[in-house]
Amino acid sequence: MRLAYIRGYVTSTVKHKSFTGARLLIAQPVDQEDNLDGPPQVVVDPLGTGLHEKVIICSDGSWVRNFLNDPKSPARWWIMGIVDEVAGGKAK
Repeated sequence: MRLAYIRGYVTSTVKHKSFTGARLLIAQPVDQEDNLDGPPQVVVDPLGTGLHEKVIICSDGSWVRNFLNDPKSPARWWIMGIVDEVAGGKAK
């Protein structure tokens, strides 16, 4: 699990069939001090997350493949939660 900010939306006319109907966003991972922490990731959004929101992303590919109903989906990252606040170094 990692903290990230939503930086944009993914639009694609050609994609893996498992992404049909799925909402895909671009998430920029950050550390606890909001410094960039790795390359942006394409994430599946099951929560209806908005642009610039701070989120918790997870790389549990088996969960997201189950959510997409396709065991062969190339999906890996998904939004696990939207952060309301960070207190004591932990997201809430």
